[in-house]
Amino acid sequence: MAHAPAIVQTAPLEVAGDGTRPDVSVVVTIFNEERYLPALVEQLRAALDGWGRPWEVVFVDDRSQDGSRELLRAAHAADPRFHVLLLKRNVGQHPAMAAGMAAARAPIVVTMDGDLQNDPADIPKLVAAIEDDGVEVASGLRGKRADALMTRKLPSRAINGMLRRLTKVEIHDYGCAFNAYRRSAFEPVLHAIGKQKFTKALVLSTGASVTEVELRHQAREGQRSSYSTLRLVRLALHVLTGFFPQPIQWAGVLLGLFCSVASLAVAIYGVGFWIVQNNFPGLTFLASLVLFVLAVQGFILGLLGEYVMRIQRDVERRPLYVIDEVLE
Repeated sequence: MAHAPAIVQTAPLEVAGDGTRPDVSVVVTIFNEERYLPALVEQLRAALDGWGRPWEVVFVDDRSQDGSRELLRAAHAADPRFHVLLLKRNVGQHPAMAAGMAAARAPIVVTMDGDLQNDPADIPKLVAAIEDDGVEVASGLRGKRADALMTRKLPSRAINGMLRRLTKVEIHDYGCAFNAYRRSAFEPVLHAIGKQKFTKALVLSTGASVTEVELRHQAREGQRSSYSTLRLVRLALHVLTGFFPQPIQWAGVLLGLFCSVASLAVAIYGVGFWIVQNNFPGLTFLASLVLFVLAVQGFILGLLGEYVMRIQRDVERRPLYVIDEVLE
């Protein structure tokens, strides 16, 4: 156990004392997953032991506020093949994933979420797709996706369409975090993983070969998605700036959303007034047009804010994450 902090781009963990190196490293990002962790640990052990090949799991705790850290310590104490990185502060899913990928030892790295929507029994299926097809990336495709249609599936389809056009790679599910990568595929862009919110798109944009693998997708029991409508809009802006302090971005997105809703409401009122009173409300439609123009300007301001944020981050050279403790 090491307590000295380590910053971004940690070296891979050393080979175990018996000289074996795992065939696969499974990187799992954890944030307040106390209710799921015991079942996840047992499912991972059962699936990987049943596979019959050397393995390791790298849990990355993104500064959980519940009992997740204590459960991870217990899992490591019971089975040293479960490695744990404890981050000093909450940095988000993708920087946490970057920390795990940097620490993984195996030539093939599988990434997955820790909320049991991904089935650990599918890990051998992803690895086999890479080895049998001779590709660098096995892209997870969520079959019969267990998410709400309006709040998750439709926005996801729109963002996937944008990414297909911008990356020129025709896969169907860029948002699936359950994927397998050869180390040679992600190492050239490891420094940028975490700055981007679509790790798979970033890797594939380098020309890495890919195959799609349909996987089981299980419902998130008793827990709402962390992706609100506002967050999905910001995610779309991130896609545009990524492949083509955030006060400007937030102001632009909020202004755009507010003016869009206001413009629509005023326009609906104007149409209703016109029908009922049989009198064309010119000033009402003019106000709706002005609000629409303000909405467009707001979204443009949000795009500019995203670019400014990226420039500031690169100039300041802040670490994406700092590791507080390593259990290895």
